[in-house]
Amino acid sequence: MTPGHVAYGLGAQYGLRIGAETVADWERGLARPTEYELTALAGVLWCAPGELLTAARTLREHRIARELTVDELAGQLGLSVSSYLRMEESGRWRGNERQSTALIEALQLDAAGFVTATGRDGELAELLRSAVTTRWQAYVKPVSKLAPVDRAPVQKMLERLHSDYQALMATTLSWSSTGTESAGATGDAGRAFLAEIVERFWQTAEA
Repeated sequence: MTPGHVAYGLGAQYGLRIGAETVADWERGLARPTEYELTALAGVLWCAPGELLTAARTLREHRIARELTVDELAGQLGLSVSSYLRMEESGRWRGNERQSTALIEALQLDAAGFVTATGRDGELAELLRSAVTTRWQAYVKPVSKLAPVDRAPVQKMLERLHSDYQALMATTLSWSSTGTESAGATGDAGRAFLAEIVERFWQTAEA
């Protein structure tokens, strides 16, 4: 089906005034359909809404992929619809431990998926950076609280990451004597540093 055929189907079947250019932008990832538009698009294409999502990252995308309405998910989590919707729209999860566990079960999230969907990627990266450049022991509790991983494996992961990066710092001239210059670097080098730490953390968690 061409974008024009899809646009016609959206109008004929769902009363949506969507142009072929907009459909083409959805395909290229240049624009995002609303939840209703995504549901209608799935109807026109004879598939489930979740099949139109590449890799769900946000709470909204995970919910749609599981074909849950806001009302259904909020009910499963023990939240009011308005409370859940505020968190979904802001991208910041503020549920308690019980609600977080229910969210993981309802959306079938792994630990990394939970951290990303709840908008905690940046916070986790900063905690891991501090753990590998200072005293890792002080970050066991904050990291295990942020990511749904038991404290014992978190302790082992942080100790290993800290040891690896301290060894690298001692043998690489690009690192400062304290590690703070490289660890706090801005730009591409700083982003690469954080990305590598986070990747190593999840690789160790899954091992």
